[in-house]
Amino acid sequence: MKITKKWAMPNSNTFEIKPIAELIQKYLQPASVDPFANSNKLATLTNDIDKSFDCNFNIDALDFLKIVGEDKASTMLFDPPYSPRQVSEVYKKLGKTVNMQTTQSSYWSNLKKEIARIVKPGGHCITCAWNSGGIGKTLGFEQVEILLVAHGGWHNDTIVTVERKI
Repeated sequence: MKITKKWAMPNSNTFEIKPIAELIQKYLQPASVDPFANSNKLATLTNDIDKSFDCNFNIDALDFLKIVGEDKASTMLFDPPYSPRQVSEVYKKLGKTVNMQTTQSSYWSNLKKEIARIVKPGGHCITCAWNSGGIGKTLGFEQVEILLVAHGGWHNDTIVTVERKI
């Protein structure tokens, strides 16, 4: 497994951080899915709960993933809100209330199960987070590359985990 560390300024749009954008381009395939797209147009099938973003769908990420067919994605871009605080900020902006469903670990586990169903064997999932857990071996993925992006000071690093579905 390759592990790289680079420095870059933080950006609320993770995919605009230069070393992350370069890594994504290395693995991005035409049949790509992004359940938390924000303003990104990298994937061929996009979703964001915020209707102000021009995506193919504007629904909850789990509901979106459930309608995507099995083995449909060569590349999954998985950049969810990293913390309950970030979930809360997104929901408040949209006039929604945060509930147990969106902050429980089972919600995130269910997202990962759907991602495992959607990514084709040999396909990749690129996960951006504050940890390197990714989708995981128990769901059929192996880590192939990790990019640590330091942002200086006491900012948390962005940890990008690239996994291949076995």
